[in-house]
Amino acid sequence: MSAHAQVHGVEDHHDDHGHHHKETFITKYIFSQDHKMISKQYLITGLFMGVIGILMSLLFRLQLAWPDHKFTIFEIFLGKWGTDGVMDPSVYLALVTIHGTIMVFFVLTAGLSGTFSNLLIPLQIGARDMASGFLNMVSYWLFFLSSVVMLFSLFVEAGPASAGWTIYPPLSALPQSIPGSGAGMTLWLTSIAIFIASSLLGSLNYIVTVINMRTKGMSMTRLPLTIWAFFVTAIIGVVSFPVLFSAALMLIMDRSFGTSFFLSDIYIAGEVLHHQGGSPVLFEHLFWFLGHPEVYIVILPAMGIVSEVMATNSRKPIFGYRAMVASILAIAFLSTIVWGHHMFISGMNPFLGSVFTFTTLLIAIPSAVKAFNWITTLWKGNLQMNTAMLFSIAFVSTFITGGLTGIILGDSALDINVHDTYFVVAHFHLVMGISALYGLLAGVYHWFPKMFEGRMMSKKLGYIHFWVTSIGAYGIFFPMHFVGMAGLPRRYYSNTAFPYFDDLADINVVMTIFAIITISVQVVFLYNFFHSIFYGKKGPKNPWNATTLEWTAEVKHIHGNWDGPIPHVYRWAYDYSKLNKDETDYVIAGQDFIPQNVPLQDNEDELDH
Repeated sequence: MSAHAQVHGVEDHHDDHGHHHKETFITKYIFSQDHKMISKQYLITGLFMGVIGILMSLLFRLQLAWPDHKFTIFEIFLGKWGTDGVMDPSVYLALVTIHGTIMVFFVLTAGLSGTFSNLLIPLQIGARDMASGFLNMVSYWLFFLSSVVMLFSLFVEAGPASAGWTIYPPLSALPQSIPGSGAGMTLWLTSIAIFIASSLLGSLNYIVTVINMRTKGMSMTRLPLTIWAFFVTAIIGVVSFPVLFSAALMLIMDRSFGTSFFLSDIYIAGEVLHHQGGSPVLFEHLFWFLGHPEVYIVILPAMGIVSEVMATNSRKPIFGYRAMVASILAIAFLSTIVWGHHMFISGMNPFLGSVFTFTTLLIAIPSAVKAFNWITTLWKGNLQMNTAMLFSIAFVSTFITGGLTGIILGDSALDINVHDTYFVVAHFHLVMGISALYGLLAGVYHWFPKMFEGRMMSKKLGYIHFWVTSIGAYGIFFPMHFVGMAGLPRRYYSNTAFPYFDDLADINVVMTIFAIITISVQVVFLYNFFHSIFYGKKGPKNPWNATTLEWTAEVKHIHGNWDGPIPHVYRWAYDYSKLNKDETDYVIAGQDFIPQNVPLQDNEDELDH
């Protein structure tokens, strides 16, 4: 049976049964198998986890800026770890660890892939739903369970995991090494194992859906760049997440069953432990084999979203569509052979270091292609400066500024000087954290009407959110480059013991003030988001005049997306700047775009884009 026959078999089934059965509150809002509802569940869970992760960063920034002060907020939030307003040094490490874990996995990975892959893949390729609605539902609930386990680890008596978000052994492998290596570490590993299961189920679903369920005429070269990004991201996840799962499994065995995968020749308080023959460097290899592709699992969906938002709001075709697709594929391949640049000071063979330096610098080429193409898409465009567009332009800015410092960290000779300093923190947050967050926010502002039945978010509140966030983000992370080059090490509870760093104390205060302002303005976003769900102004069916298929679907949410037959596709996704002189049944005369489902005209260029 051909792929299209299978698609239409699924389509006919949905036409008969897809949206006529009666749904209860539980089947519609909790155990939903509708991809649109699941995307909202991912987004709201991700926002909740994001609030917790950001509040943790506020606590440890207060500690860094004013290490000798007592803060009542520490006593309120940290309990016995913040007695008399003084933060316990071990909980500082725990806050850094859980903040990093939550933001990388539970906010950026799930918030971008979980939300937008679920929302857009069926809608933009012309499918009724995901290949398996049941597996989709299971993947969300596994994600939710892993979030609950991670949050539960904050309340164990000895404290949450505190070996850093990279959980290097032996700190993470020996329960007796530090307080956070006990039950908190076990719960961390359990949570991540469940999270990986969720990601794998979701990724397999996305891959199968894109390959098998495209509507008639939707060839791979007519896919929007969002779908290419989500598709390739899912493939990277399937390749690399099982490696972290194996590392977590071996770490659990080292902790609980007496094995020695990552341990050898360990002494604690003069006592010789029985572990022999393991290597903590093996864990680093396994962790970073996921850890670096993870950067692109986070950034590629944001790149796809930004490409779509920029083309729509520049009123221009995306510049170099095929080059953009090729660069997504090149980034995916190269991301799996660069993990060693995180390990230049682990005693790695210098020749191997030079190999990883080469592959790391090589990945700058497809990234530069994307940056160049975004800028040329903007060039001489009829720019619509709505909030989504502003966040997309800010994404390009932070991606370039953060990426430039990656050239230094990717070179083994230069990296040694700034490794484990705030220079790494600055690079990582700009190029991945802030950039991915901007992509997420651009997606939320752009597709909010599609998620919430035509309602629009407030433009004025969006502008306030954008300008304060973008200025504040640079205020926090730009000065970190300078304190990093001065040698200030990261993950230190206080630097007052080192007179050499006294001159840098004021910079820490400046960064923390910017952090407080930036975190505060996220309240404006949250108010705008939740208020607009219920009271936002209703917009037109296609508020941004976009060409892609999701805007042809009904505004009312039905399980099956289209009330009638699924639209067919006749053209690529970026037919902008085309003025139609003749009014037809499909196209309003004078509009500057042609939707993908409008057939080619006799007098129109019929080249297959």
